[in-house]
Amino acid sequence: MLTPLTPSKFYFYMKHLKAELKRLIIRLSKVRYMNRWFVFLLDVLFSVISTLSVILFLTCFLYYRIPLNSGMVLCSASLVGTVAAIALFRSYANVIRYATLREIWRMLFMVVAKELFFAGIILLIGIFPKQIFLFLVADFFVTFTALLCFRIFLVNVYNVIQMSTYSKKKNILIYGIDEESVILAQGGSKVYMTDHVVRGFIEMSNKKKRFVLAGYSVYNVETKDDLKKIVATHNIDGILFPNMKLAQKEEQRLIRYCESLNIRVLVVPDMDELRDGTTQRSIRRIHIEDLLGRDEIHINMKEIGNLLRGKSVLVTGAAGSIGSEICRQLAKFHIKQLICYDMGETPMHNLRLELEEHYPVLKFIPVIGDVRSQERLDFVFRTYQPQVVFHAAAYKHVPLMEENPCEAVRVNVFGTRNVADMAVKYGIEKFVMVSTDKAVNPTNIMGCSKRLAEIYVQSLNRSIQQGEIKGHTKFITTRFGNVLGSNGSVIPRFKEQIKNGGPVTVTHPDIIRFFMTIPEACRLVLEAGTMGDGGEIFVFDMGEPVKIADLARRMIELSGFRPDKDIEIKYTGLRPGEKLYEEVLSDKESTKETPHPKIHVAAVREYNYSEILPLVEQLTQYSADVRIPEMVKLMKSVVPEFKSKNSIYEKYDK
Repeated sequence: MLTPLTPSKFYFYMKHLKAELKRLIIRLSKVRYMNRWFVFLLDVLFSVISTLSVILFLTCFLYYRIPLNSGMVLCSASLVGTVAAIALFRSYANVIRYATLREIWRMLFMVVAKELFFAGIILLIGIFPKQIFLFLVADFFVTFTALLCFRIFLVNVYNVIQMSTYSKKKNILIYGIDEESVILAQGGSKVYMTDHVVRGFIEMSNKKKRFVLAGYSVYNVETKDDLKKIVATHNIDGILFPNMKLAQKEEQRLIRYCESLNIRVLVVPDMDELRDGTTQRSIRRIHIEDLLGRDEIHINMKEIGNLLRGKSVLVTGAAGSIGSEICRQLAKFHIKQLICYDMGETPMHNLRLELEEHYPVLKFIPVIGDVRSQERLDFVFRTYQPQVVFHAAAYKHVPLMEENPCEAVRVNVFGTRNVADMAVKYGIEKFVMVSTDKAVNPTNIMGCSKRLAEIYVQSLNRSIQQGEIKGHTKFITTRFGNVLGSNGSVIPRFKEQIKNGGPVTVTHPDIIRFFMTIPEACRLVLEAGTMGDGGEIFVFDMGEPVKIADLARRMIELSGFRPDKDIEIKYTGLRPGEKLYEEVLSDKESTKETPHPKIHVAAVREYNYSEILPLVEQLTQYSADVRIPEMVKLMKSVVPEFKSKNSIYEKYDK
């Protein structure tokens, strides 16, 4: 017995139907493209139906007598001709909603090919010879119109579905009116901007006349008030930059306006990000790292790859921020094997999973070991026989090493000596050491320990060149500033503090630092490994230094907050061993040019190995015995420019 449909039940069913339709629309909106074989079948179906329509039209209205059997043969010939033409021109293989004029021409030629195949088949069979021209012309126009309307219909349906989901999407303007911006608006919006709607283009200009480009309005902005008016009128949520160079160009104008108006600043990911898997296939917000300054330094990676191809390479400190990136870069060069040496179990495990996933062909050898262990190093060199060594293992946190000076010396000095000595013993071709700008005029234990490591490898290289020590290893040093995103970098710390609502802590309002990206730093290391002839300290043109207080302020603004209003900037005072500014070269040093305009060689004081070796041995003994005063005094005598700042070791300065 049927239950009567009450108003409440009717309302319930309609509400349920509405919800299901909404879910269906959302699901359809996420469909990237229609299956090509489904498009193929529909094209064939529409083509055969078009032929059948022509046959019926000629029979019913023009009184051409076409027997049933002949009509079936003609439809079969149309089917064969259509399949052959579509297979020839692959009209089904393109994403329909991105169809351009070129695709329409492709479809036109496909229909022409169909008629040629069709004509050949029916002439061969001998059916319908008198009216063949009229039939083919009619079939051509009907088929082409049907396929064209089919595609227009699909595009409009897709747009309707997309429009139904726009309420949840963000309105954005694309920066620029060049070809790249137009292509991004037309095609990229459906690839990168699944959660955004393009409402037009924006250009920094004093032109007041508005015009339309590729179906989108172009808005000219000269002042912040101009942008404010456009944002309010059209409900704009963000500005999208096609690439990072354009964003850096507008750092002091448009991006500043956006920050003050709380407008999202977005950028399309570059090919390196997509290739390395560091970002998803979508636009992302611009980070402070993107806006720090100078143009990226380009290195001839192809030449580096050719020199390292087929070689066995050892990386110490491989699981650290710098060491792991060096490993990633090396993995691309078709090296014979990559030996990763680090004492951190969990980071090494994570590195192993990453490299095995992205570079399955690479012979990867993870080794858990400490650079202070001569026996472990000897085993690794003896067993795996590396040809090139990149030495990135080090303790680098300034305040922590100021509190644990003996460990800084044991790892940074004694550890470096161990790796360097093994390199000579086993005939390594090149030894590339990662150093720091804190080794220049050091004011802390960490910086001085890295300078001592530089002195040791340089003196060892000199003694080999002069024939005092038997060997052929070339020792090279790279020196650069703070690395964005590395362990201990201020940016991750600031991000965490902003996330927690502040305050953002800065040690001093005037403190400045040089910055570079991790990939840049590692490319410099690789370049040095191929460029150096032994004994050089390569330094990097790092542009203008950045005031840390300004960096904190920009990060707060880019996060959508107001400095000192929404989130406080708190000054905590200089930490032990910390100085207001870092240098890449000391006052007594000069530089020599290299083939690369952004890379220079520091002309530093040279030391005799016979003089340095007993001093390093003495330092090692002091550190092992935890005789801190004697050790620090000896460090200051070997490196006379070492003057402690904000440290308990100032009393040992002369």
